[in-house]
Amino acid sequence: MRFLLYNIRYATGAKLPKLPWSGYFKRTGTHLGEITRFIRSVEPDIIGLVEVDGGSYRTRKSNQAQQIAQELGHYHTYQSKYAQNARFANRFPVVNKQGNAFITRDTIHHERFHYFSKGMKRLVIELELDSVVVFLVHLSLGYRVRHHQLRDLYDLVKGTAKPHIVAGDFNALWGEKEIDLFMAATGLSNVNRDRHPTFPSWSPKRHLDFILCSEGVQVDGFHIPAVTLSDHLPLVVDFHVNGAKQPQ
Repeated sequence: MRFLLYNIRYATGAKLPKLPWSGYFKRTGTHLGEITRFIRSVEPDIIGLVEVDGGSYRTRKSNQAQQIAQELGHYHTYQSKYAQNARFANRFPVVNKQGNAFITRDTIHHERFHYFSKGMKRLVIELELDSVVVFLVHLSLGYRVRHHQLRDLYDLVKGTAKPHIVAGDFNALWGEKEIDLFMAATGLSNVNRDRHPTFPSWSPKRHLDFILCSEGVQVDGFHIPAVTLSDHLPLVVDFHVNGAKQPQ
């Protein structure tokens, strides 16, 4: 199977604006089409998308995950990354349409939405397939909050019986060592073994995006396409689950 992880920055493009955050409010139609064409070229079975617009004015009220899934003929699941009790986020226009999503080649049978106990961005999407479980996260920008979230994530992961993958934008601004203890405690391994940086896409210096695999998930290949459609680089991993029936 092939898994693609991509923080698409709401399809607002890669260039950082002169005014902080202003670039996030641009219309997204052109960039979303380019991102969809790139995803199609990768031919992934599972796509984990971070920073997806669920239907604000930027997308003319269209859900970006749904649009991409329709173009590919795939299935999708989307959820806001803010907890229901996050009053500011849920009342503020545009912000209340920001979330994360999975897109899959095969029908989605089981998905669960979890929320961390702390932070503004709290969503964890759990996608269960026949032989593997995939968790998608977007951790907080705050160092202390990130570590509270990693503790919650540990509890979720350790309660998972199937082989599993944990992926997302970890915002590890202090470096990869931030998640070394998490990996040691969970037994997860980083598919990006050489720890190549993923941000910013045009001149990568920071390793913020991770795909972590448990025992039983055999990595067959990994690469980071040099694509500057977002401020993050995408990650692509080919894998199979030991003991699982392989497609003919």
